[in-house]
Amino acid sequence: MTMSADQVLHFANFSTLFVCLVLKFPQIFALISAKSSRGISLKSLLLELTGYIVVLSYQSYYEYPLSAYLEYPILIAQDAILLLLVFYYNGNLSHCLLPAVLFVAVWPLITFQKWIIDLAMSLCTFISAASKFAQLQCLWETRDAGQVSALTWGMAIYTSLARIFTTLMTTGDFQVLARFLIMLLLNGWVTATIVYYRRAGIKQE
Repeated sequence: MTMSADQVLHFANFSTLFVCLVLKFPQIFALISAKSSRGISLKSLLLELTGYIVVLSYQSYYEYPLSAYLEYPILIAQDAILLLLVFYYNGNLSHCLLPAVLFVAVWPLITFQKWIIDLAMSLCTFISAASKFAQLQCLWETRDAGQVSALTWGMAIYTSLARIFTTLMTTGDFQVLARFLIMLLLNGWVTATIVYYRRAGIKQE
């Protein structure tokens, strides 16, 4: 019995939502267990959160199907928790206030005018790519995976693949599609780098 295109689309949407419900959990648990944020790039998290906010705002502004972006509020909440943990374990919890105020203040302005949201979305791919490179840079500099979760990044590969498929099947939006293609490549690169340094660390031990 073969699945219809609609059934495959529904599976891709709901499986992506399910994965995103727990996407950051391995990373959150790794930080709490180790009581350390070693290896986690704060810059990467801030850029990633910005990218999530822009995509959520863009797709809701243009009234995309809810199933196409329902995971973003979940990811934003999980990134906010991760940021709090990183600030806390770095001993700079009070420093999280400024980013929080900026995000809350700027978020509504993104959809104030059509040209603003379009510009923000056109820059979003660069913002999201920069977040991945920031994490890669942190790994390259320390040559240590630290508390970075390969499982979280591995699951991000699946969500990128699934969203490439759902975008092709629904809106075909080139900006959104290009973003997911680039994210797929970079998520794979980060995952491979984490695994490499983790294996290198085991060999040294």
